[in-house]
Amino acid sequence: MCGPAYLVAVGYMDPGNWATDLAAGSRFGFGLLWVVALSSLMAMVLQSLCCRLGIATGQDLAQGCRTWLPPGWRLPLWLLAEVAIVACDLAELVGSAIALQLLFGLPLPWGVLLTAADTLLLLALQRFGMRRLEALIIALVALIGACFAIELILLQPNWPAVAAGLIPQAASLRDGEQLYLAAGILGATVMPHNLYLHSSLVQTRRWPGQPGASQRALRFATLDAGLALSLAFLVNAAILILAGGAFHQAVAPVDDLRQAYRLLTPLLGTSLASLLFAVALLAAGQSATITATLAGQVVMEGFLSLKLLDWQRRLLTRALALIPAMATVMLLGDAATAQLLVMSQVVLSLQLPFAVIPLVHFCGQRGLMGELRSPAWLRALSWLCAAVIVLINTALLLALLRLAVLK
Repeated sequence: MCGPAYLVAVGYMDPGNWATDLAAGSRFGFGLLWVVALSSLMAMVLQSLCCRLGIATGQDLAQGCRTWLPPGWRLPLWLLAEVAIVACDLAELVGSAIALQLLFGLPLPWGVLLTAADTLLLLALQRFGMRRLEALIIALVALIGACFAIELILLQPNWPAVAAGLIPQAASLRDGEQLYLAAGILGATVMPHNLYLHSSLVQTRRWPGQPGASQRALRFATLDAGLALSLAFLVNAAILILAGGAFHQAVAPVDDLRQAYRLLTPLLGTSLASLLFAVALLAAGQSATITATLAGQVVMEGFLSLKLLDWQRRLLTRALALIPAMATVMLLGDAATAQLLVMSQVVLSLQLPFAVIPLVHFCGQRGLMGELRSPAWLRALSWLCAAVIVLINTALLLALLRLAVLK
């Protein structure tokens, strides 16, 4: 059962995560590190439900929404899922284009155009089977992790201060800017399209039809998800720690990935720091965009029973993401991409309840789940996660509404 969770986990360390963690660390030091930890724990709970749903029912979350919810919900939920996928792909597109600019000096508009077709090459690996695609993704995840491990060795952060950042500070969310970034971290970490994808990918594994087989499959799948998402948490935490240790109080707040790239060399005393940052960013953008394409196919086929070829789905998603990316770069300039990245993750956060609530509801139904129905403690924990997500999004919407009224 090992492997599917890494295709999901790579979406938890995409360029959108980088932008939100960078902004949070440079502005508030390690103060929002607890949000990264809480979001990662919530992701582990919810992704374990995806494993449970896929193994117990043989259907993914999109198929379940089409089958078990009232027909009038199908189209709105599908549209919301597509918005989330486009928002995610927007972050991968912009992040990859920025990495190409940093590594090769390619102008950002050209990088945006180039990344419109780049993953077609990677998707060709699917012809060799899902296992080889998983192996590629695991290799890219390992590369990202190694780059940030070296970055932290070079930085040598204040570890007691880092540990203090893991203590929840709910009072900090009364600050509108911190709340906005917390919602961005939540959307970047618990990504709605990953819930659809994981419930489908877990079915790529086969287990013998004998007593207890589904329980064993669930244990392996849950372990796989826990390990993969723990690695994703370490990468996300490392980004925020790097930003908090290198940029907070040392310089003005750093919200732009290119600015971070330029500042790492003088702050850490070696050009290797900047090079590793750019290489990891490119690996993150390229690997995460594959999962966005796979999720798009699962969502479209599940909700609408409509299947497109991989390259057709890839171009459709990229075309929708290309419009806001090119408009931002051409009209507002390169500097506006930082705000675009963070905004895309906030959009993901706002879409999240529409995937989480059906998932939690399905997994609590004995008639659907049989012996794999969520136990009482997991149902309570799952609904708590859903409530926290709704609460944060509601607080964010109220804060944005107050801001709009004041303006």
